[in-house]
Amino acid sequence: MKKKTADHIPEDKSVINVCFEEGLEKLEMVVKELERGDLPLEEALDKFSVGVMLSKICLAKLNAADRQIDKILREEKGQIVEYPLDLQEDD
Repeated sequence: MKKKTADHIPEDKSVINVCFEEGLEKLEMVVKELERGDLPLEEALDKFSVGVMLSKICLAKLNAADRQIDKILREEKGQIVEYPLDLQEDD
């Protein structure tokens, strides 16, 4: 059995409260582990599930940041101008 390290991504929902940068870093780790292709099937499925969850969390945080930026952008007259930016995952 593989020993869990300190940087092990928990298999529960505790990844939900991560900041964007931490979520992206963890997602990159998951992708690298899966790309190696040496994980047992059950562990690979767990990692994949965590990766999908992290991807959704990061996308939601990016969309929230985009909404904040839209509110901040102003025209010369001081009116709020929204420039839509649609960030969606590829299916």
